[in-house]
Amino acid sequence: MAGRIPQSFIDELLNRVDIVDVIESRVPLKKAGREFHACCPFHNEKTPSFTVSPGKQFYHCFGCGAHGSAVGFLMDYENLAFPEAIEELARSAGMEVPHEAGGAPTDDRRHDHYSLLEKADHFYRNQLRQHPQAGRAVDYLKARGLSGEIAQTFGLGYAPPGWDSLLKHLGDTGSQLLAVELGLLVQKDDGGRYDRFRDRIMFPIRDRRGRCIGFGGRVLGDEKPKYMNSPESPVFHKGQELYGLYEARKAGQKLERLIVVEGYMDVVALAQFGLTHAVATLGTATTPEHLERLYRTVSEVVFCFDGDAAGRRAAWRALENTLPVMRDGREARFLFLPEGEDPDSLVRAIGAETFRQKTVESVPLSRFFYESLCQQVDTDSVDGRARLVELARPLLNKLPDAVFRDLMLEQLSQVSGLKLPQLKKRIFGATSGTPGAAPERRHRDGGRSPVRTAIRLLLEQPALGEQLQGPPGFEDLDLPGVALLIELLELTRRRPNLSTGGILEHWRDRPEEQHLARLAATPLDLPGEGYAAEFCGAIQRLVEQRNRQKADQLLLKERRSGLDEIEKNELRQILGGLHQNGGAAT
Repeated sequence: MAGRIPQSFIDELLNRVDIVDVIESRVPLKKAGREFHACCPFHNEKTPSFTVSPGKQFYHCFGCGAHGSAVGFLMDYENLAFPEAIEELARSAGMEVPHEAGGAPTDDRRHDHYSLLEKADHFYRNQLRQHPQAGRAVDYLKARGLSGEIAQTFGLGYAPPGWDSLLKHLGDTGSQLLAVELGLLVQKDDGGRYDRFRDRIMFPIRDRRGRCIGFGGRVLGDEKPKYMNSPESPVFHKGQELYGLYEARKAGQKLERLIVVEGYMDVVALAQFGLTHAVATLGTATTPEHLERLYRTVSEVVFCFDGDAAGRRAAWRALENTLPVMRDGREARFLFLPEGEDPDSLVRAIGAETFRQKTVESVPLSRFFYESLCQQVDTDSVDGRARLVELARPLLNKLPDAVFRDLMLEQLSQVSGLKLPQLKKRIFGATSGTPGAAPERRHRDGGRSPVRTAIRLLLEQPALGEQLQGPPGFEDLDLPGVALLIELLELTRRRPNLSTGGILEHWRDRPEEQHLARLAATPLDLPGEGYAAEFCGAIQRLVEQRNRQKADQLLLKERRSGLDEIEKNELRQILGGLHQNGGAAT
């Protein structure tokens, strides 16, 4: 098996290729100053918000948040896996991809996972056609009104009764152990194994490339649980995947909206009636990762819930998770079903066109938001309106700083009677920062956080890292973001020729990547010739903060238990430096 692709090769490759050429061969770009603009290929929009920076070798959409290097663009645009995107770029640059020797690489393990899942997928499909007891499953599907064509489109299958049908089919021990890892088989304490899914209709769950990553199984009778999903595995993370999204994108029509329903059968039944734009979460509430994936595909999402109390509670949870991603150009709506109905039964009762019209006329997020909050207070009283503002405050703080947030505030102003400037102060505090983000720490001189400033400048101009010859001098500073800055400094000092896009590839699949990408997309209100001075100033402020923090620690220890001679000398040196620079320990 081929080994891991060396990071040094990825860095060199990204220095060789031009992201503008990579993207422009697939998406028409228009030059605008030093950058290029286009309508985003990852969500529907009329006004271009997709920006490609040749200087940074980085793309960013201010509408849906899509961002990355040339590698990331190919992965998202052409549904390629990471090594496939590297191979594609290398071919275009006339380079051969090397692989490190040594242990089994993650990518090879993932290939084994996908291969085994595909084998299981074929097994379940064949059992639906061939197993002696599959007639019960076929009769159930027919009773639900599903055609053979729609069953084939979604790859429906059947897990036979019995404890070892799949186990026997897989055969060798290696495959069985891999199936245990993927949750298809269950390992017993005595070392034996058995099938997880038995006597169930099987719904393969597919990723954006159409690869099977897990399964959902539905019982044919009234046994519990009615639905069973594959457990989390190296290739399946239910908080990120959506059942039916691959099929919706493959259906061929231009997607304008997606309907989020609660079950696999709802997705399939709606598709049977030509409504091929439904998806379902996999036994979880809608997560921010789900929402980002949805909004990369469409600009409007309709959540479909039962109209009872439980359905409205679920809808409210979806609303709370949606608020942080409601950037300009995105819409969220809520469709509440009549009592006793689900999407499957309702579409059969009223027909596809009427159901489609109901999604178009569904309740906007803003109306559901204020109707739900106003039901909890007496808006005719001053006390009730004050309570309404308090209920709305933490929720509105989740919204990005965009037009939608401004309009939501205006609506609250109208309902509460509080004037807009006063309301903004009450909601966001004395200084209205960007809601949904951690409050930005400020230095005592009123300037921006030196950590954020240094990181932002290194992303803009990585060669700045070469200005530090020795240790930064604030390695032990207890402050959020310091560890990330230290790591970024070490990288840029080793590889000062990296672009912004190249830097982000070093943080691929790490939580810090999203934070770095947001900073990289933030404009710098500073002339290029001022970068070096601003960077040195930020580093100096961090050193001073570290020294004040260390002095405070030593002074506290001196009061409590005394200092040894080494600590006394260190304290004298720190205090001398602080007084010389005009600072003091607290």
